[in-house]
Amino acid sequence: MTTVLLIDDHELIRQGLAGAFAQDDRFEVVGQAGSVADGLAQVERLRPDVVVTDVRLPDGSGLDVVRTLRKEDKQIGLVVLTMYAGDEQLFAAMDAGASAFVGKDAPTSTVVSAAKQASVAPLTFTCTGLAEAMMRRMRSGAPRLTDRERQVLDLLAEGLGVSQIAAKLYLSESTAKSHIGRIYDKLGAANRAQALVTAMRMGLIADATPPG
Repeated sequence: MTTVLLIDDHELIRQGLAGAFAQDDRFEVVGQAGSVADGLAQVERLRPDVVVTDVRLPDGSGLDVVRTLRKEDKQIGLVVLTMYAGDEQLFAAMDAGASAFVGKDAPTSTVVSAAKQASVAPLTFTCTGLAEAMMRRMRSGAPRLTDRERQVLDLLAEGLGVSQIAAKLYLSESTAKSHIGRIYDKLGAANRAQALVTAMRMGLIADATPPG
């Protein structure tokens, strides 16, 4: 029996996934969580074979869950779900150490299949369209952002200011400013607005919220 933990802040999505897994007698959903903190705590307590996590969570990113768990355990299966299944999100999941990447528009059976693969080959990354995404990356010339720069860019897109980004990522304000400056340089932008427009055009972010 392969044990599974589901992390998503939408209960309906968790219940739908739990129902899909319940139809396969090789799986048992042993826990559900709605945040990064609760998810990590339940992994520590339940030790599931596979974790299925959304990217956008109330207290952080599902990619933070993936990075943390992959550092601790090379054998755990890590499946990333996202509403924004663009190339940059795909590569961010791969770089974080995910076993599989699935868009939320995919059938629940696809998530179950991804979990099956993740349970037997946790360090082999699988994703529909991966080969095509690799080809697009090679042709696009899009800048390569580090994991931290991706996190900062996502927070910029959410409308957060320097001090808020620093607090969210546990950085000093000077370090946060340095990351933002490097993002601007890589995108050829002079300010936040230009950076976000360029990032959306390149597919690095799905949308942006004006700063409050």
